[in-house]
Amino acid sequence: MIVLENVSKSYSTGAPAIKKVNLNIEEGEFVFIVGNSGSGKSTLIKLLLKELEPTEGKISINGKVLNRMKRNRIPELRRDMGVVFQDFRLLKDRNVYENIAFAQRVVETPSRIIKRRVPAMLSLVGLSEKYRSYPKELSGGEQQRVALARALVNNPSILLADEPTGNLDPKNSWEIMKLLEEINNRGTTVLVVTHNREIVDAMGKRVITMNKGVVISDEKKGGYIYED
Repeated sequence: MIVLENVSKSYSTGAPAIKKVNLNIEEGEFVFIVGNSGSGKSTLIKLLLKELEPTEGKISINGKVLNRMKRNRIPELRRDMGVVFQDFRLLKDRNVYENIAFAQRVVETPSRIIKRRVPAMLSLVGLSEKYRSYPKELSGGEQQRVALARALVNNPSILLADEPTGNLDPKNSWEIMKLLEEINNRGTTVLVVTHNREIVDAMGKRVITMNKGVVISDEKKGGYIYED
């Protein structure tokens, strides 16, 4: 599903952000990507979203080679990848329902489908009663649930979560991780970039550890490698 072959990315400022990375993530996997700041995690996510181009190597997602992909096909690629960020990135002037519906309107989903899918997503994340609320009226945990619902409303095969618990307290962090696990159990491939060692150690999922742009460990049921 996601294949990286000898992928490197260098910036003009100096050393490569990632070096000779080889990864194969299968359909339906739940994978943590961990490492200290500057390890290359964010660069890796941007390469998968085709926000950056690799300096060398090959990236394939769902059989599509990103290196050769024309610009007009990038929206199609991203439509099959839901993305959740640490800072939620909700539209402050729209309520919960409209924030989620917006992701469908962008891809010109018919109104009848929007009216069916948005309530289904709100039910999945436990926010059915909050559909008229605005982001400022929600807690951090609730905002992240809305962001999850928005990321999932177009039924992507892959969910990328970049530090999804970074702005949440421990209780809300665990609730978000349980939601991600449920989403994974429904068949979505889930990649989570995180610094939360407690969660990584407790969940027993595949853990890819990066350090200075290199994959130093890839464990099927691993924990966080504690680096100096």
